Amino acid sequence: MDQELANAVKRRRDFYSCKPGAQIYKKEFGYFGLDNWIAQGYLKPYDAVADYDVYLQETFGYSRRAESRVGGLGWCEAGFYPAFEEKVLEDRGDYELVQDFAGRSVLYFKGRRNGFMPEYVDHPVKDMDTWERNVKWRMDPNTPGREELTRREVQAAAQEAQYGSCVIQAVVGGYMYLRSLMGPEALLYQFYDNPALIHACMRAWFELADAVIERHQQTLCFDELFLGEDICYNHGPLISPDMIREFLLPYYQQLYTNMKRRQARDPRPLHFQIDTDGFCPPVIALYQSIGADYFSPFEVAAGCDVVKLGRQYPGLLISGGIDKRELAKGRDAIDRHLEAIMPAMRARGGYIPTCDHGVPEEVSFENYAYFRTRLHTYCD
Repeated sequence: MDQELANAVKRRRDFYSCKPGAQIYKKEFGYFGLDNWIAQGYLKPYDAVADYDVYLQETFGYSRRAESRVGGLGWCEAGFYPAFEEKVLEDRGDYELVQDFAGRSVLYFKGRRNGFMPEYVDHPVKDMDTWERNVKWRMDPNTPGREELTRREVQAAAQEAQYGSCVIQAVVGGYMYLRSLMGPEALLYQFYDNPALIHACMRAWFELADAVIERHQQTLCFDELFLGEDICYNHGPLISPDMIREFLLPYYQQLYTNMKRRQARDPRPLHFQIDTDGFCPPVIALYQSIGADYFSPFEVAAGCDVVKLGRQYPGLLISGGIDKRELAKGRDAIDRHLEAIMPAMRARGGYIPTCDHGVPEEVSFENYAYFRTRLHTYCD
């Protein structure tokens, strides 16, 4: 293992152990402004480099990648296999109504399906009948061919784990999954009107995730379970704490317990990350009660303060918390923002500084490059 990778692995492991004063692992949440930077000539086109992630790492000085992510269980939608057929349902002039891979009816600009928020017109689950007829069978963990979805990811993760890289199992969170099945408004009514349907959907979520992860654990030892939950908005959770306890936590706890049991002989801890979005302080203790110890992305515009929360929860692993709005304001604002966060979080440990969501188009390349340069002085 070369020294650069060894250093990245150490930083990643020190993060998991919440080691005070340790060098900080350097990465980014994601981007919305890359196309602009490419068009402006600051970055090479996507097809001009063999691996764009490596190119960005070298351009901005991120740590060498020391984590391998295994999926197969959904991201913002359910882990369907087979997926729904993608097809045009209706031509509406400048728009087209499309059935997407998750069974939703989505209104797009004709000929353009990316780069904007589409309108979701309909969703596949409305009652127990539509759940069982249209959806449930797509979540059978034993469907022939499903195992092939992640074979290459598992093999790559096993190879990289030999060099100390952390291995992460990603799963769509229960709330995000339910929302993709029913739609955000209809889902809220179903919690009250048809709790049996919610539990049926969550049992299928658990059975699929548990079976697939069990197969992965025959080859891999995981360092982290990641749930893409998006449970919060700018004032707190989108459903009540009681609903979280009834409809989500029992399934999460059983999945996490089963994962730990299957790799009990390995001495490393299995960390549990919740990607909450929004204002997350009202749910931190709730998820901690089932073992979650890692949260992201701590959106500053929603009121999250990683320094304050880091003091309130000393062992909490934190990723995010850099206000993307400050990056758009220029060098003085960036300097002030980093000085308010980084000395305290470096001393505390257990922190990976990233934007609190994808870097927006409002952030210029010059400002972002300056931000990364200044961040190195706190991380190294």
